[in-house]
Amino acid sequence: MNAAAIPSHILSELQWRQEHDVEMLGTGLHELDAAIEGCPRGRITAISGPVSSGRTSLLHSILAEASRLGEYCAVIDTMNSFDPASASEAGVNLGRILWIRCGGHPDHAIKAADLLAHAGGFGLIALDLCEAPARLTRHIPISWWYRFRRAIENTPTVFIVLETEPSAKGCASLFLEMKRDHTEFTGTRPFQYLDRAQFQAMPRKPMRPTPSRFEAHALR
Repeated sequence: MNAAAIPSHILSELQWRQEHDVEMLGTGLHELDAAIEGCPRGRITAISGPVSSGRTSLLHSILAEASRLGEYCAVIDTMNSFDPASASEAGVNLGRILWIRCGGHPDHAIKAADLLAHAGGFGLIALDLCEAPARLTRHIPISWWYRFRRAIENTPTVFIVLETEPSAKGCASLFLEMKRDHTEFTGTRPFQYLDRAQFQAMPRKPMRPTPSRFEAHALR
């Protein structure tokens, strides 16, 4: 049957079902997974928020879940801020992690992400642009995000971009906005504290039609 002959409402339903069947990678946070079902494979997931909003804790949790499944992951560290010790404490199998340090050069990070996305073989690629100067990240051409989206489409790769301000725009299938609520001091050790982070999940249709809000606690 010619697609043009299919009524628009039936075609829309077929497209919904096709997208809804996208395989997901769990985040390792049950409350979050209950809201968004995880990060879609073959798609871009954008995680944004200010400093100490829980971006890194969430990334560690997703990396831990992927490495637990035996998948190889790549962390493209633009500002050399990735801490292997903290990641290991969060359950990440460092033997499954390719860590690329870019020395504060976003252009190097973008090119590295492009090479890895086209190389294939990774269950997760994380492009960490957090703390990179906004004057640089704001000028990343939209063509790069389309290039990443095409490179991982129909693959099992989860492509995550971490940033202070959203820049992937319409190329991301899932947006997670992190907002720090407040800090609670706890425990017996000095300076041990608990961040209460509020998340707003904004999946683009067809995954879920409405935003979901919940709170998560990340021990620092």
